[in-house]
Amino acid sequence: MRSPLDAIIEFARRRGRRAIQLGSDVSALRAVMVDEYIRANLYGNPRYQDPKRLNRHEYQVYSQNGEDGIIEEIFARIGTTNRVFVEIGVQDGLECNTTYLLLKGWSGHWIEANAKDAAAIRQKFSTPLENQQLKLEQVRVTAENVESTLREAGAPSQFDFLSIDIDGNDYWVWKSMERFSPRVVAIEYNALFGSSVRWVMKYKPSHVWDGSSYFNASLSSLGRLGESKGYCLVGCNFHGVNAFFVRRDVVGGLFCEPFTADNHYEPIRYHLQQKHGFRRDFGDYESI
Repeated sequence: MRSPLDAIIEFARRRGRRAIQLGSDVSALRAVMVDEYIRANLYGNPRYQDPKRLNRHEYQVYSQNGEDGIIEEIFARIGTTNRVFVEIGVQDGLECNTTYLLLKGWSGHWIEANAKDAAAIRQKFSTPLENQQLKLEQVRVTAENVESTLREAGAPSQFDFLSIDIDGNDYWVWKSMERFSPRVVAIEYNALFGSSVRWVMKYKPSHVWDGSSYFNASLSSLGRLGESKGYCLVGCNFHGVNAFFVRRDVVGGLFCEPFTADNHYEPIRYHLQQKHGFRRDFGDYESI
């Protein structure tokens, strides 16, 4: 005869299996619902049928959302020059905007403030670091030091792609970049404020994001900044996280006009983010 303790353990096991199955079923249902939402609201939406819009090209390899596809499409249209990138704020490098470029043979610079993340990068990306395809600077970037940091890292004054995602002073860091002129810029915007409100977080060099809505700048303010620096706002990713700017001298007639926040704003769609499937990783590989 089983003891009461054995019965309790067996009951717990059964409940656990049911909970796991239920969790799996819920995840599968959520994935289907997200796919249906994207099909109806992106691929089936007349707003996105213009072939000059970027959203239909979104897909994810190492980016947080569909940024990898947008970046690839932008450069398919305007071409590349030196295939050099700079990304400010990469965490451990496994979910950012330039790891896929690294895989495609680009070279560049990662700048990350967090010591733990920088250590993880040195371990995980040891090969591209050793062969100088990738350079890492562990420093907290501010409006005061961004240009000296890039200069000391050896970044060229003109390069193909800049990504800024530091959850705070992004606007001010880009504003202070006068000696560097990337052809394409990706920068996080605060979608909370819609397309028309001008709002920029007050500059504070020591700012650390606390997980709240107090960060960076509205799309309208970033659009005005980009225009003042000679850039056109050419799109935002469907999740409402990153805005993309192309330098005016190379934009041509290749992107959807007008280049305004009203035209390109995407609202917050964090509910579309899915964490399922294989855990992303990086290791030595051969291109054969």
